[in-house]
Amino acid sequence: MENQPLSSKAKMLIAVAALGYFVDVYDLILFSVVRNPSLKSLGLSGSELLDQGLNLMNIQMGGMLLGGILWGVYGDKKGRKSVLFGSILMYSIANALNGFVTDMNTYAILRFIAGIGLAGELGAGITLVNETLPASKRGIGTLIIAGVGASGAIVAPIISNLSADPEWWRTCYFIGGGMGLALLLLRLGTFESSMYQDLGQGVKKGNFFQLFSNRATFTKYMYCIMMGLPIWYIIGILVFASPEITQSFGISGQINGGDAIMYCYLGLTFGDFASGALSQILKSRRQAVLIYLTLVSFLVIYFLYFLSNISVSFGHVIITALGFFGGYWAVFLTSSSEQFGTNLRMTVTTTVPNFVRGALIPITLLFKALIPNFGLINAAAIVGFVCFGMAFWAVTHLKETFGESLDYVE
Repeated sequence: MENQPLSSKAKMLIAVAALGYFVDVYDLILFSVVRNPSLKSLGLSGSELLDQGLNLMNIQMGGMLLGGILWGVYGDKKGRKSVLFGSILMYSIANALNGFVTDMNTYAILRFIAGIGLAGELGAGITLVNETLPASKRGIGTLIIAGVGASGAIVAPIISNLSADPEWWRTCYFIGGGMGLALLLLRLGTFESSMYQDLGQGVKKGNFFQLFSNRATFTKYMYCIMMGLPIWYIIGILVFASPEITQSFGISGQINGGDAIMYCYLGLTFGDFASGALSQILKSRRQAVLIYLTLVSFLVIYFLYFLSNISVSFGHVIITALGFFGGYWAVFLTSSSEQFGTNLRMTVTTTVPNFVRGALIPITLLFKALIPNFGLINAAAIVGFVCFGMAFWAVTHLKETFGESLDYVE
């Protein structure tokens, strides 16, 4: 059974989940890419572009945090397949409507709705694939989903640069919404997890507060979140601030923020494939994450303290490498999903990645608070030490789940 090739149904499920996450990441990154042209089109200028852009980003993130809980609970109560349909329908319509906005209030409302929708996609896909594939092949399904999905962040800036028209950003939103709605047709061929369908009538499903009901469950849940913190520290601090960080140690030119994000996600795409494959070879989620954490921690130190007089091209290489060795998202998601029973699995798999993304808010606040006293580089290093320390602690305290049966309840 374990060595049999995947069925055509299972392959279809992986493909649909992977393409769904691709559109999810495209839409998630698209706002960052078209932020300035869209806000200029609405009449904003100067410091308003950053201020209002950050406000909209936080509104979108607030939607994702709320959506992570709502879709997770709904998926455990009503089924995984319904979330695959509902989440993509919500964010596809919201993103298509984004192309018509003419004022900031409407823009904010639609980013919030899109954030709620975006939050459900990944957790539903990962949970459904994990519960459907044989235990030894679960990692293969999730590495394909995460790897294909991350490439959506590369496509978003490419499409945004296809035209110099100042109103092109509207078409970029239409494209994202259109891709999502087209995917709904593919999803007609998906099926519900038999593991979920076989749950007994008396089982309490999708109780979010059950995660806080006892110390052991809560600690395990927090460890899953802590395991992913370095990924978003790299994206949200090192790469986001790379134009300023690289100026501090001398660079012949200027790193563009949009290019930095694109090269980081290029690394993340291949890193997700590689880390997922490594966990399959080692037959261990924990060892794969520890290897990646160790390698990327050395690379972060090198990036912050040992670079000098570099070219823009070499800066792009280093940012791509940070993405690659920070690209253990696939294994992190698989491990988190495997830590909990079927009645809570969707809730965990949907909330954990969104809480990790949401953790960028306190991480950013800490970074900004440390800069006046410690300087840009040391502030980034201190925040990194905290994030990596928590991740190493969490991974060493989580149980190994490779190949374990997921057919149990909390």
